[in-house]
Amino acid sequence: MIALANRSSDQGNDGSRWTTTFGKDLAASAVVFLVALPLCVGVAVASGVPAELGIVTGVVGGIVVGLLPGSTMQVSGPAAGLTVLVADTVAKHGIGALGVIVLGAGLVQLLLGVLRCGTWFRAISPAVVQGMLAGIGLVLMLGQLYPLMGGTQPRSTWDKVTGLPSLAANALTTTSGLSTLGVGVLTIVITVLWQRMPSRVRAVPGVLVGVVIASAVAVLAGLDVQRITVGNLAAELRLPDLSVLNTGVLGAALVFALVSSAESLFSAAAVDRMHTGSRTHYNRELMAQGVGNTLCGLVGALPMTAVIVRSAANVQAGARTKASRVLHGVWLLLFVVLFPAVLGLIPIAVLAGLLVHSGWKLLGLKNVATMLRTDRAEGAVLVLTAGLIAGTDLLTGTLVGLGAAVAKTAWDVSRLSVTVSRLGEDDELVVLRGNATFLRLPRLLAALERIPLTKHVQLDLTGLRHLDQACREAIDQWVDRHRAAGLDVDVVTSG
Repeated sequence: MIALANRSSDQGNDGSRWTTTFGKDLAASAVVFLVALPLCVGVAVASGVPAELGIVTGVVGGIVVGLLPGSTMQVSGPAAGLTVLVADTVAKHGIGALGVIVLGAGLVQLLLGVLRCGTWFRAISPAVVQGMLAGIGLVLMLGQLYPLMGGTQPRSTWDKVTGLPSLAANALTTTSGLSTLGVGVLTIVITVLWQRMPSRVRAVPGVLVGVVIASAVAVLAGLDVQRITVGNLAAELRLPDLSVLNTGVLGAALVFALVSSAESLFSAAAVDRMHTGSRTHYNRELMAQGVGNTLCGLVGALPMTAVIVRSAANVQAGARTKASRVLHGVWLLLFVVLFPAVLGLIPIAVLAGLLVHSGWKLLGLKNVATMLRTDRAEGAVLVLTAGLIAGTDLLTGTLVGLGAAVAKTAWDVSRLSVTVSRLGEDDELVVLRGNATFLRLPRLLAALERIPLTKHVQLDLTGLRHLDQACREAIDQWVDRHRAAGLDVDVVTSG
């Protein structure tokens, strides 16, 4: 009887724990949904594609990727960080190529996951990562300032910069410009100030509050502002057209795969630090992202990544299992099917305000200043990467940044100390310590050549951690030249 009572008690406790866990996941899913909805739409509009495609990506990221192994708390969907890349790709290749590119990116991610390359993304220099985010944030802000003020966004970064004075003049001198700018700025102000509210109040996402209040003001005041249009979800879906395949499309797919993979796995590392639950399995997460992007490509939707804003909201809302991120995808699907007209009340300037705020956070000026202050070389790599992304494109800036980071690392690890001291009137001691690589060959040769051929030399190599072929040959030639002159050279090695 006691055993039966204990068993009954355990079952009751299990049921209670399940109810508590599901309740927390249900509440968290509602919070994530409210954060994700305007961002899914805003990223799509800023990318130059129908708003429905952003919702589709959010649904796939929630329901499909949410069910797959890899991460527990991380939420996937369309990301502000890919907005610039998608917009440039659509402008170059057309929206018909988007599905093919996203499909290709998903297949590449699956291959990388199978080859267990997920953990390698953690080895990328933080300066390059921060530079990539800063560059994307800068371009995103520059671009979204135009819909924020009721203008049309130019193509090149230079045109965006030079067009700002006329854009500001139009926004400040016309009724429609002032209305558009007003609701956009109101969105940003509310979103920022909401973070200073008491913790209980902040349970309601500031993004949602900003969108609701600014949209309500626009509707109640009858402002003449441009609004988003949301139609039939199924009507915007299209199968990929393989006839558009060319080297440019294939290159874009590779870039999408690498950038979205890096952003997802960097986000995973950040989210893992926010909770004490199970850690992310990077290769499985990479494959989950690949499955999601493959499905998005098959229906012509936006690419997806794991997104830090929604993931952080999920953790902070008290999520316990994957159920929260799956349910958020269900709510997205139900909302766009049952209440599409509600989205039509949101002004485009409101979404632009959200993305300007996201771009500012990606820019991370505080982190940039800290890196420049603590390590100028790392800071230079960051600034170089961000500047080239803003001035050229994402691929060029990232590749050059990676090259600069590798060159800096090679220089740093090639630290070589050459010490020359006198043992006697005709005896010299030369001690080499550190790493003797070709990068330090000029310094090594300069030190050795200053020793006259009238000296007997003891060459101590025991302090070398590495001696590459170039330096080895240079030392051998120098030793042979001294010995050919009839002098003694004793070479001491650790072996």
